[in-house]
Amino acid sequence: MSGTDVSSILAKIKADGVRFIRLQFCDILGLPKNVAIPVEQAEKALTEGIWFDGSSIEGFARIDESDMLLKPDPDTYTILPWRPAEGRVARFICDICTYNGTSFEGDPRYVLKKNLQIAQEMGFTFNTGPELEFFVFKRDKDNNPTTDFVDSGGYFDLAPTDAAEDLRREIVITLTEMGFEIEASHHEVAESQHEIDFKYGDALSIADKVITFKFAAKTLALMQGLHATFMAKPISRINGTGMHTHGSLSKDGNNAFYDPNGERQLSMTALYYIGGLMKHAKAITRIANPTINSYKRLVPGYEAPVYITWSAANRSALIRVPAARGNSTRAEFRSPDPSCNPYLLFAAMIAAGVDGIQNKILPPPPTDENIYHMTNEEMKKRKIEMLPGSLEEANNALLADPIICKALGSHIVEYLDIIAKTEIDDYRLTVHKWEIDRYLHNY
Repeated sequence: MSGTDVSSILAKIKADGVRFIRLQFCDILGLPKNVAIPVEQAEKALTEGIWFDGSSIEGFARIDESDMLLKPDPDTYTILPWRPAEGRVARFICDICTYNGTSFEGDPRYVLKKNLQIAQEMGFTFNTGPELEFFVFKRDKDNNPTTDFVDSGGYFDLAPTDAAEDLRREIVITLTEMGFEIEASHHEVAESQHEIDFKYGDALSIADKVITFKFAAKTLALMQGLHATFMAKPISRINGTGMHTHGSLSKDGNNAFYDPNGERQLSMTALYYIGGLMKHAKAITRIANPTINSYKRLVPGYEAPVYITWSAANRSALIRVPAARGNSTRAEFRSPDPSCNPYLLFAAMIAAGVDGIQNKILPPPPTDENIYHMTNEEMKKRKIEMLPGSLEEANNALLADPIICKALGSHIVEYLDIIAKTEIDDYRLTVHKWEIDRYLHNY
């Protein structure tokens, strides 16, 4: 960063009356972490970086190589609007370097940057627009989160049925102050389920926004005595929570997915991208659906896709091409849930799409019928496969996919494998309430 840039940012920090700065980063799970510094350390942070101990961060460094450097990205500077006006708090999202100054291969943000660079060398910019759903629940008398509904609203309901409307409004106002361009806000299908959509953009800035969105929503809910959760399936037998992710490639400022003369006005680039996503869908599932709970959402009958198909109309397909064309032409990847790490998800999607383009992987014909109404024989005849049905199956699919493993890097893959196996063993060895209710009386 040049001295002029540093001076400009320091002047902005002073004009904003900032007293404390949060240097934010993410672990492999996509959970935000931060180191807080007084404003007097801002110049040092921007010029030299700030050292921290990475040995306690999930999937980062071992004890013998724990010293890591946080380097703020000046483009991510923002005020945290919910903090007091006196002694204001600002935030930078940081890149992580090792002790010798090189990018840390376990930094999810670096992994995304690396894959964006590969696409850029082909002349492409990857744009994405995720739709984040979340539940809002009550807290108990001890301020612990519960799964008690705040409202009994349904799709697009209004107050008084939608009792969390004020919280959504506060989230929208706050995110707007933080530089988001909000496109829509509404109640989702399930009780106490909500969605706020913001404008698409380049994958790196949108991944930053996903982390900021979740952090802000949870903070503002807590301030109102509520709990916002991005868990995939907090309550059984109702809709889970998704993060449908729209993606497109642009080249020379034009949408590379649009061809007015192509079938369905889709370019070959778009078809190859879809073909790549479908080829690597099982491996990407480990990233897009990272918890044991994620696979309680990926079941037939609750709107979440489970079949590896694509369509220009059918919402039961894994990949849907919305009707809009021209610069709005895009492919919607519908399986991810918002518990995922967006940096790793977008990196995996880019790698799959690039593989599809480079190797000209055409997808099968689109499936425009409702797949949930098909018989097993019909699906077998069309060679329609399913996404992994468990974290273990998805983890094995990732380990067997050299393209996605290379995109993520050996460090990330190693720790994802450790995390999955640890979680699977812990879940397997735990006696759950369902088992007590089912067996204790009878046996």
